[in-house]
Amino acid sequence: MNEQGRSHDHDHHRDLAAEVTGAPPALSALTLRLILAAFGLVVCGGAAVLFALLGLPRTLVILAAVFAVIAAVDLVIITRRKLHGEPG
Repeated sequence: MNEQGRSHDHDHHRDLAAEVTGAPPALSALTLRLILAAFGLVVCGGAAVLFALLGLPRTLVILAAVFAVIAAVDLVIITRRKLHGEPG
């Protein structure tokens, strides 16, 4: 157990597929997810601003903004997981 009273079982789990096939255990691709979320935030945020400035339909502006918010939330989640020591 760590100091917050939660155990980190993700470091000590049994990977049955790896045991059967001999493959190395799979790791999370958090760094790749972080890069893709940052890219999505920049592209979708920029698109929302550009669409608004060009006077495009409000639906497109809102859709791009929603995707930017989703990317921002994903960035927060990924950052928290990496700060808590999850590999990837």
